Amino acid sequence: MTTTPGARFRQAYENSPIMIPGVFNALVARMAQQAGFAAAYQSGAALSAGLAAVPDVGLISLTEFVDQGRYLAQAVDIPVISDADTGFGEALSVERTVHCFESAGIAGIHLEDQQLPKRCGHLSGKTLVSEREMAGKIKAAAAARNDPSFVLIARTDARATEGFDAAVSRARAYVEAGADMIFPEALQTPEEFAQFAEAVEVPLMANMTEFGKSPLLSFTELSQIGYRAVLFPVSMFRIAMNAVESGLRELAAEGTQQGLLDRMQTRAELYELLEYDGYDQRDRSYFGGSATE
Repeated sequence: MTTTPGARFRQAYENSPIMIPGVFNALVARMAQQAGFAAAYQSGAALSAGLAAVPDVGLISLTEFVDQGRYLAQAVDIPVISDADTGFGEALSVERTVHCFESAGIAGIHLEDQQLPKRCGHLSGKTLVSEREMAGKIKAAAAARNDPSFVLIARTDARATEGFDAAVSRARAYVEAGADMIFPEALQTPEEFAQFAEAVEVPLMANMTEFGKSPLLSFTELSQIGYRAVLFPVSMFRIAMNAVESGLRELAAEGTQQGLLDRMQTRAELYELLEYDGYDQRDRSYFGGSATE
């Protein structure tokens, strides 16, 4: 029986390729579970924007990542993986990063080979640490695991700065250092996705973020060429922000929310998602079946 979050995540992508939506709060994580997804993802970009209204340039701390990740993991039974930026420091800091995410119930993290200040993987201006330094971080992460099933995903941003061949070379070095999965960021053509899958023989994760450098390939296309996991890291966040912006404009213009009702989750739908009845029934049972006011 698989009991740890990491073991459940490994079982999911080993059984068949999986889609992993980004979930920007615990309620969205529960919605993803109810929709049938096998895993969920905490995006650093969505966390930075949604929690603090700041860009994804390394401003959110390890504690903030872990605290929010714990809420996600506690809300669902499916495994949750998380962005862990550059590991929040050098190799010894990466040890603590792994300990903290593990203790929060997270199934795995991805570490990227950028230098601070980091950038979104689909923006220009990135600089990378050396291959040797990143490999050292991965070795530290692997050594720090209490659960050997905790999944270490090495993300390389080398395609944009050093070229495709360098991205492959770095990926192979990271696998040798102990990475369980490779996340090649910002590949630029369908052919590059296929060539990378042929060149790197470990489970691969593809990032299908919108408005970036990569073409939006379908889950079927990516799974057929060898990718075991496909991220949609900010899709639901973008949809939600667009809906909120539209609603605010209409409310400001009309002075009433009457015209927005058919776009809202109802009270009953929210309570069902929150499993409100279960809380109410347990509360009553503690007092011999009497209602509390």
